[in-house]
Amino acid sequence: MNKRVIRVWDLPTRVFHWLLVLAVAGAIITGELRGELFPWHGRFGIAILGLLVFRLAWGVVGSTYARFSSFIPSRLTIRHYLDGAWLGAGHNPLGALSVLAMLGVLLLQAGTGLFSSAPRDKFQGPLYELAGKALSHTISNLHEFIFNFTIAFLVLHVTAIAYYVRIKKKNLVPAMLTGNAEVDDDAAQPAQGGGPLALIVALALGIGTVWLIGSGTLLALLSR
Repeated sequence: MNKRVIRVWDLPTRVFHWLLVLAVAGAIITGELRGELFPWHGRFGIAILGLLVFRLAWGVVGSTYARFSSFIPSRLTIRHYLDGAWLGAGHNPLGALSVLAMLGVLLLQAGTGLFSSAPRDKFQGPLYELAGKALSHTISNLHEFIFNFTIAFLVLHVTAIAYYVRIKKKNLVPAMLTGNAEVDDDAAQPAQGGGPLALIVALALGIGTVWLIGSGTLLALLSR
């Protein structure tokens, strides 16, 4: 079986990935430093939500390997992977499960942050008024609890990359920089789809989410 290099990750997927890395890092750093930087924790959280909405949309209208339909694994594909018989491009079955779990945890993390508050930092989430003091306190505790899972998945993600580099002798990082990856599957084809119209739709949803929350428009609409 001949190894081939094909285009796997489109540009929007790669830009999303690295922007999410920066936004999550910014949220963690400003959340830990607190004080005058804490409002930036909230801004990074809104940015994360916008990026996630974009990714969810891109997972439907994007190119081949960015679509959820192409990498959500079945029990059979997971079994093949564990047996060393899986061939394919893009996320392997376990990697796909990790990605889905990470997206879910980040959605919960950022979503609860909208209703949270940090009295000592004089901070309230953009939807705090909908929750009120008592419920916001509960949600804030949940927000901090979910943070443990966020860190756990980040560590797992980095560990998996290190495992591939050291044990399987396959560096996954360049593919997320260039978009090209080496594949073993003779039937694997370069990514297709995800054209300009699809990108405009996904961007509009992501940017629209940031604007609705950041401008207070969503709060005004929900308060009617």
